[in-house]
Amino acid sequence: MPYMLLIMEPHGQRAERGLEGGQEAYASMQRFGQSLQARGLLRASESLASTEQAVRLQVREGQARLTDGPFAETKEMVGGFFLIDCATRDEAIAIARECPAAAWATVEVREVAPCFV
Repeated sequence: MPYMLLIMEPHGQRAERGLEGGQEAYASMQRFGQSLQARGLLRASESLASTEQAVRLQVREGQARLTDGPFAETKEMVGGFFLIDCATRDEAIAIARECPAAAWATVEVREVAPCFV
């Protein structure tokens, strides 16, 4: 059963961490991903750039509306994700507990399912 581990990190945390701290954090996340891959659990993973270069799109009544980041109305941003395959929600939560980002961010565990469920 596929689950998404969304890494929800506070805005500004990357800048506070600095380059060296960021590189250390990234390396720990890469090791976590490699561990998941070695265990046959990893489908995909990516780190996302911060929201400064992000854009949001809405189409209403046929008109596209773009909003550039950063998005001050949010307290967190999606910093990355791991898409994993495991048997149960409890297993997905156990895997999320292993994620290094749980020490500095929130790891949101979501089952992959159709949007009408």
